Amino acid sequence: MRATLLVILLASGLALFPGVRAEETAGRFTLSSPDGNLTLRVETSPALALRLVRGSETLLEVDRIVLTLAGEPDRVLDGRHRPLQETRREHRAVVRPVVPEKRSVIPDEYNELELLFGDGYGLVCRVYDDGAAWRFVTHLSGEVTVRAETAAYRFPGDPVAWFGEEESFMTHSERAYPRRPVKSLTAGQMACLPVLVRLDSGTLVAVTEADLADYPGMYLGGDDEAAAVLHARFPAYPLKEELRRDRDLAVTERAGYLAVTAGQRSFPWRAVLVAATDRQLLENDLVYRLAPDLELSDTAWIRPGKVAWDWWNANNLFGVDFEAGINTATYCHYIDFAAHHGIGYIILDEGWSDTTDLFRINPEVDLPAVLRHARSQNVGVILWCVWLTLERQMDKALAAFEEWGVKGIKVDFMQRDDQKMVNFYWECARQAAAHHLLVDFHGAYKPAGLRRAYPNVLTREGVRGLEWNKWSRDVTPAHDVTLPFTRMLAGPMDYTPGAMLNVQEKEFAPIFRVPMSQGTRCHQLAMYVVFESPLQMLADSPSHYWREPEAMELLAAVPTTWDETRALDARVGEYVLLARRKGEEWYVAAMTDGSARTLDVSFDFLEEGPWRADIWQDGVNAHRYGRDFVRRPQQVDAATTLTVRLAPGGGWVARLRR
Repeated sequence: MRATLLVILLASGLALFPGVRAEETAGRFTLSSPDGNLTLRVETSPALALRLVRGSETLLEVDRIVLTLAGEPDRVLDGRHRPLQETRREHRAVVRPVVPEKRSVIPDEYNELELLFGDGYGLVCRVYDDGAAWRFVTHLSGEVTVRAETAAYRFPGDPVAWFGEEESFMTHSERAYPRRPVKSLTAGQMACLPVLVRLDSGTLVAVTEADLADYPGMYLGGDDEAAAVLHARFPAYPLKEELRRDRDLAVTERAGYLAVTAGQRSFPWRAVLVAATDRQLLENDLVYRLAPDLELSDTAWIRPGKVAWDWWNANNLFGVDFEAGINTATYCHYIDFAAHHGIGYIILDEGWSDTTDLFRINPEVDLPAVLRHARSQNVGVILWCVWLTLERQMDKALAAFEEWGVKGIKVDFMQRDDQKMVNFYWECARQAAAHHLLVDFHGAYKPAGLRRAYPNVLTREGVRGLEWNKWSRDVTPAHDVTLPFTRMLAGPMDYTPGAMLNVQEKEFAPIFRVPMSQGTRCHQLAMYVVFESPLQMLADSPSHYWREPEAMELLAAVPTTWDETRALDARVGEYVLLARRKGEEWYVAAMTDGSARTLDVSFDFLEEGPWRADIWQDGVNAHRYGRDFVRRPQQVDAATTLTVRLAPGGGWVARLRR
């Protein structure tokens, strides 16, 4: 399924070693990465415990690894049963994603250890060159009720974490990532994944999960003993729910268990991403490699692209001869703008229909006329909806959308990742694919592998993005250059960049209907290279973009998927400098926090010969006036090094062509 197998050793990867080996005698097993640099040490006696080591450095210890199944008595899966079988595999393959993010060809190389215990369960461990993962598997008949899952992640020394703290399990997962000592975090504090930790040595370790299906999502909480320990936490199954407003289905009572699920299954991967340097982390796509294989046989209709979006800019068109708003003329104007610039899609966000009935269309919107006009201009239409309304009308609505010629759906306000809600995501993805519809999840939990099985799920929110500028001061340039090392590790994020009203932090004010951004114009432009989202928004008004032809020259051209990514320089929360290739073109981008910064950009990744660089850079007065930028051409080659000067909250972009 889109994977090319290169080498599998040890009897096609199915070698079994029954009985007791020398190292099993003490209940200890070791598994190393293909390059030999990472080692996972597994202990099964007296209980399951893991230790991840790089050379002589311990990166992480995990203990209290227990999966408890309800019964009379409860069945406790914790390694107390002596392993009956050991299976080792060496996997050497490449994966070719239907929708590339960092790269179009992904090396998928790992060593795997599976231990089968005597009570119908096992533990599977994998070690890659850039991380490790493990998960329970069960071989039980019928259904099982998972009462609890525990694990304690113990870090050496006095590490710090970028901790996206949550107030409850009812969440959009739109978090800031303040830097905190792990030892300062208490049991009353909990974060969504990923959680990024920097060890005393400078090594970066990020904890997240993959292949999340038919099971609740994992969070990490602190410890009251002032230790460098984070504990796994999960939302229990919802027993009672209460509708608040037309979209917020809150859980008012939870069960004493996490999930009721198949007894014969693999549970989600517990993944740890490892990087010796900050820039290495930007190239890590371990979550995708751990995700389940493609479920679709026909993917030719799945087309990533850019989207003209109406909600952030409040439909604020000007210089037109009609009254702007949620109406036919406004949407047709968005279509004309998109067609002129080669933008593939527009979104009709909240207001095109009643939020509780997708067939009760706003009388100000002639939807058939809008769809006809979109078809005539070769622009796709994506429709927003509340998830609860879609769930209730799914069969009828998706069939109608396909018949009308709609190209995708933006599904919003799920705000949970208990087992019931996780299953909704999978069902929505499956049914949308059956009707050839793209999906963008908002009000969503972090990506955890669904997009590899159903690549029609192009992106999702679960990120504190540009919309927060409408009501808060939280989306600072420092926040922007933290996201690639935190939330983006899990997968694409619909940050929705593209603001044209750009000011420095001290001049910023949140204005809901006339929003602006913090940082410079080029800070926003650079996001289209730095931030990964195969369905990438242009959040501002077409009226602004029409008046910014030099900015639109980049925004019309920049791809949304990539064949190759090279991180050139980076520091979490301070700056990012990376290069991405699409076909024969390269794009290089830099972003900085609230500090002015000078970076050296080497073009030694280019093939030989002269290249034309079209450059967008902060203007000399960008530190005063965020919209000040300069576009200039320059010839470069593999021997060129440019010194790039970034204003506070600044950015820099180069498009490179032969």
